[in-house]
Amino acid sequence: METILPAELVAAAQRVVDANKAAGRRIALAESCTGGLVCAALTEIPGSSDVLEAGYVTYSNEAKLAVLHVSSDMIETFGSVSIATAWSMAQGALEQSGADVAVAITGIAGPGGGSERKPVGRVVFARAERGADPADVVADAKDFGDQGRGGVRLQAALCALELLMPDAEPFASAP
Repeated sequence: METILPAELVAAAQRVVDANKAAGRRIALAESCTGGLVCAALTEIPGSSDVLEAGYVTYSNEAKLAVLHVSSDMIETFGSVSIATAWSMAQGALEQSGADVAVAITGIAGPGGGSERKPVGRVVFARAERGADPADVVADAKDFGDQGRGGVRLQAALCALELLMPDAEPFASAP
């Protein structure tokens, strides 16, 4: 198959499409630092329309507020790269779509923008499932290190795809 995306990303997307199709699940993404890379990988796969419900690229804080209904107080209190914001993004994607599961990604891909508390390479993920208790937060931060903007974004996309697998243990085997 002809693609401009890395082979490992397309292979991971194929596994996600196949597994979710078999499980009868629809998925949604709320992407920030990956800028739609996960959705791009999924749509490389023929038949992905059977699985992919929606993708929201909410790069700015304003977009997170307007599109996914993340509260401004949450962003002001915890920052846009936080478990609280990622969880709210995932919940918002689930509520805005007809998906069964939503994964959110927000982070600092670099080369700038990092701090001692939130270094370049820090990416926060969250997964929300329809019918699950919203008080049961499924989110975590990963530090991929300063491996360049493309490297951070690729690792984040691979991690997000792993979280979209129906049998995924949240953050147990994610990179």
